[in-house]
Amino acid sequence: MLDLKLIRKNFEYVKERLKTRGEEYARLVEEVYNLDKKKREIQKEVENLRALLNKKSKEYGRLKREGKEDPSLKEELASLKKQLAQLEEELKQLEEKLKDLLLRIPNIPHPSVPVGEDENDNVEIRRWGNPPKFDFEPLPHWEIGKKLGILDFDRAAKLSGSRFVVKKGLGARLVRALINFMLDRHTARGYEEVYVPHLVKPEILIGTGQLPKFEEDLFKCERDNLYLIPTAEVPLTNLHREEILKEEDLPIYYTAYTPCYRREAGSYGRDIKGLIRLHQFDKVELVKIVKPEDSYEELEKLVRDAEEILQALELPYRVVELCTGDLGFSAAKTYDLEVWMPSYNRYREISSCSNCEDFQARRMKLRYKTKDGKNVLCHTLNGSGLAVGRTLAAILENFQQKDGSVVIPDALRPYMGGLEVIKPPEGE
Repeated sequence: MLDLKLIRKNFEYVKERLKTRGEEYARLVEEVYNLDKKKREIQKEVENLRALLNKKSKEYGRLKREGKEDPSLKEELASLKKQLAQLEEELKQLEEKLKDLLLRIPNIPHPSVPVGEDENDNVEIRRWGNPPKFDFEPLPHWEIGKKLGILDFDRAAKLSGSRFVVKKGLGARLVRALINFMLDRHTARGYEEVYVPHLVKPEILIGTGQLPKFEEDLFKCERDNLYLIPTAEVPLTNLHREEILKEEDLPIYYTAYTPCYRREAGSYGRDIKGLIRLHQFDKVELVKIVKPEDSYEELEKLVRDAEEILQALELPYRVVELCTGDLGFSAAKTYDLEVWMPSYNRYREISSCSNCEDFQARRMKLRYKTKDGKNVLCHTLNGSGLAVGRTLAAILENFQQKDGSVVIPDALRPYMGGLEVIKPPEGE
């Protein structure tokens, strides 16, 4: 959530920066600015009316004690009370509307973020590795998985409908290997592993920015008023909500594996086949809670931590800086890691690493106390380290062989009991 004081003092700057994310946000912040102005005017009226009512009440009480009760003054008091009640109700409604609008305004892009409309305006930063060259026609991962007998989309559809998958045999084992490999790497780099609930309260999703704007993309348990998490970022970042941390406790690094649940409401017709866009998918998440002056250095480290996984798995990828129009709602700056996918003949997102600055911390009242006793909002960062299903898809496609087998990356073999190759079943 943006600081209302910032909007008041630097309205034109905030408006212009948000305009780079989309015209609707410039209009929204203008509505907030005008509503806040009206609210403060009514607040002044309420204060003046309360002062007048207090003065008149004292006068009426004095006259009554002296036996000089004034009927006209009594009527005036009743009228003033009615006016005050009406103004207070109007003020309450304005404050509620203002809060709701503020929760719907995204973060201000960092000045270094390239200005653009969508993913076509994102800027490539660097590449690592070379896409494989095949002397045969490579298959997409969903066909490879079917031929190997490790991915079953048909039976998943029988169980749950579209955009689900059953992973079995060596496919299930490879997923487990990837999760353990990623967690081992991240904990070795100083992240504390956490196992979190998969169901959270509405205020937790407000804290990280998914609510109220993106409710249609969430799975909700109506009876219990709980939501399935769309990412482990949600519970991890909220672990310290409404807390004042000690300065010496920062930075805090967390990692967690969870299934993630998304309706994918806005993606009709996109990535219908395969593991790229599912309602339920696995992800290893990285979250950092840091001091403001350290957050951009920490973002670069976060990106490197995610890159290290791709490099260890020998998967070719590129790092892309998102433009203003493609930034996530809570992010001030984001780098995407995109892995090479032969079936698409292009790079596809496998990790998104963001600095949210104090945007989430303000929503969840997450602060730390400085050595001189001041309470300061923390900065929060998050990144995928990595999306497990997409990593599996990338391995199947990049390591496929002419005979239909898939070579297991060296880094995963200790987690697969030394297995080097997944071969098609006999007779396939």
